[in-house]
Amino acid sequence: MLFSLVVPVYNVAQYLPKCVESLLAQDFEDYEILLVDDGSTDGICPVLCDQYAAQYPQRIHAIHQKNCGLGGARNTGLEAASGEYLFFVDSDDYIEKDSLSYLSKQISKNPADMYFFPFQYVKGNLLSPSKPYNLPLHVPLTLQAYPRLLMETPSATVRIWRRTLFTETGIRFPGRVWFEDLCTTPKCLHKAASIVVLEKPLYYYLLREGSIMHNPNLRRNLEIIDALETLRTYFEAEGCFAEYEETLCLLVVDSCIFTAQRVLMADPDADFLPRFIDYVQKYYPDYRQNPLLPTLGRKKLLVLRLLERKRYWLLRRLFTLSHRLQGR
Repeated sequence: MLFSLVVPVYNVAQYLPKCVESLLAQDFEDYEILLVDDGSTDGICPVLCDQYAAQYPQRIHAIHQKNCGLGGARNTGLEAASGEYLFFVDSDDYIEKDSLSYLSKQISKNPADMYFFPFQYVKGNLLSPSKPYNLPLHVPLTLQAYPRLLMETPSATVRIWRRTLFTETGIRFPGRVWFEDLCTTPKCLHKAASIVVLEKPLYYYLLREGSIMHNPNLRRNLEIIDALETLRTYFEAEGCFAEYEETLCLLVVDSCIFTAQRVLMADPDADFLPRFIDYVQKYYPDYRQNPLLPTLGRKKLLVLRLLERKRYWLLRRLFTLSHRLQGR
């Protein structure tokens, strides 16, 4: 079997049918769908999963487990999968009807351990494309040759993975945490013998208020520090931290800017806001001398300077003005 589509399911009865229908609509046959019910409490999702599995027994398998979080559900799916490649699809998202046939053709042309592809953000009836990848297309890449692969979105859903990246390395998603993709994707990039970047958008990512990234529990944003520390210790243990230090430093700075911005837009008086810059300064004390730092652009560098000076209210005003000018 070529593809295993792993769908973690948790209290998403409103969205699951559209997701599953997009998977069943594929113009391709060599795949399976694993619906991993992660301890749903709504009384509907477990039933839906079983109904789909009963209706399409050759295509869909339903797995029920106690709640382990998004990462834990993905781990359960990848361990039960039989496909050569894994495609993680979040249960509130959906994919293009020719996604698998297109990916199959790319695999035939350029066999690789991982394939990136662009995606579309969905908000109501509006679609907006993800930013283009700043990487060569349709040619095998490695992290060693292209360290900036670390700077692309770590989302597990906008790529396919050769299953052996997990089964032969022991790499797994952490359970019950935020930023589980950031903890995991860079490790697999390091282990991948080849990575191919594609230009065709295949995935639709739904922006909704109930999602993890819109969760009102602000303090959980600190978990990005845990994710970044996981990466630092991983690359040190692999003996290649020095090789990737500049790019990892850039990733840390960019991630802390992004997360601090999200927190201060909700609460510029949050007492933990300094901890993001504190982490950068503790583990990457020479970050200001990093030759890659200017690639963040003038806007992010301004944000960085203001975060360093703890000018949170000024930053909030600037972000608010910017959003108004952009019509958000």
